Amino acid sequence: MWIATHAAAIVLALIFLAPLAFMFLTAVMSDSQALSTSLWPKQWHFENFRRAFSGDMVRWTVNSTVYAALSTVLMLVSSVPVAYALARFRFRGRNLALVVVISAMMLPPQVTMVPLYIVWSRFHLTGTLWPLIIPQAFGDAFSIFLLRQFLVTIPREYADAARVDGCGELRTMLRVVLPMAKPALAAVALFQFFYCWNDYYGPLVYAKPENWTLAIGVATFRAAHHVEWNLTMAATLLTIMPVLVVFFLAQRVFIQGVTLTGVKG
Repeated sequence: MWIATHAAAIVLALIFLAPLAFMFLTAVMSDSQALSTSLWPKQWHFENFRRAFSGDMVRWTVNSTVYAALSTVLMLVSSVPVAYALARFRFRGRNLALVVVISAMMLPPQVTMVPLYIVWSRFHLTGTLWPLIIPQAFGDAFSIFLLRQFLVTIPREYADAARVDGCGELRTMLRVVLPMAKPALAAVALFQFFYCWNDYYGPLVYAKPENWTLAIGVATFRAAHHVEWNLTMAATLLTIMPVLVVFFLAQRVFIQGVTLTGVKG
C-alpha cells in the first residue's frame, strides 16, 4: 500500500511537470525546429531567453513586481488589524461586520468597475497601476476572513498572559499573536502576490501600455511573435519562474497556513 501510494504520487508529479518540461524544451529549440513535430532539441539555444527577456519585457517585469509587492504589503498592514479585531474583540455588531466582509468576497469586481473607474479618473490616476494598489491599503475581504479564521484558533490564554505582564493591545497583537500566526500570514501574502502577478483584467482596464504588467505583456509578445514558439515559450517560462521560486521558498509555511486555518466561529 505504501509503495502504491508513493508510486501514484510520483506519477501525478510527472504529469504536472510535463507541461513545464515541454515549455522548456521548446524554448531552447531553434526557430525552425520549434515549428516541427520534434520534441527534443537538436541544438540547445539558451540565448532564446535573452532574446525574449529584453526591451518591453524588462519594463513589464518591473511593473508586475512593483504592483504585486506593494499590494501585498499594503494588504497585510490593513487586513491584519481588522482580522485581529474580529477574532479577539467582543463588541456589538461583530457578527454583522463579519457578514459584511463575507458579502464583499461574493461581490464580482465587474459590478463596481465603472463607478470606481470614474472615481479614479477624477483623481487623475487612470493610466497607472495606482487604482489597483491603493485599495489594498483599506483591507482585502478574503485575507481578512482567512486571517480571522486562523486567529480564533489561537488560545486566548496567551494574550491574557501578555496583558497581565503589562502589554497593551497593540503590543500583544504584534509580539504575541502574530508570531504564532506566521503560517496564515504567509498564506494570505502568497495568495495576494500570486493574484496580482497574474492579474490581467485590472491592468488592462486602468494601465497605459507603458504601465502594463507581464500578464498583458506576454499576450502582446505572443501576438508579435505568433510563429516563433521558442521565444513565446521562453517568455512564458520567464513569467512563471518568479512565482515558482516564491512558492517553493515558502512552500512549507504556505501549506501549513492553509491546512491550519480553522473554521471555528
